[in-house]
Amino acid sequence: MAFDPGAVGRAFSEHRFDEALPYLAKDVRWTVVGYMVLEGADAVRQTCGETLGSLEDTTTTYDRCVIAAQDDVVAVDTFAHYTRPDGETAVASCDIYEFSGEEITAITSYAVEVDPDDAGSQPPPRNS
Repeated sequence: MAFDPGAVGRAFSEHRFDEALPYLAKDVRWTVVGYMVLEGADAVRQTCGETLGSLEDTTTTYDRCVIAAQDDVVAVDTFAHYTRPDGETAVASCDIYEFSGEEITAITSYAVEVDPDDAGSQPPPRNS
């Protein structure tokens, strides 16, 4: 199967980390704007594992996933609902992946929590 950077980016953005982590460059840098910067594949893997742990009792549905790719850059725009026993949250996010060959060298993530019941605060549904 041919390498598909859009599929790798989408997998990471949709928390299917097992499909994306093999493509991390050893010195990858992940910037979650306004929150943190992670340096190195080990730090990214650890955070992804912690994220999966925090989502253990959560059902995640994606109402929107738009992928734009050009040359060595992929952007993935998602809108997700997270349903837990104690309630629901919704997050609009965009992740930008920079590749060198088949390796992710940089990730820049933007995320905003929005009211899950306010359709006016949400982008239109779309899945690619």
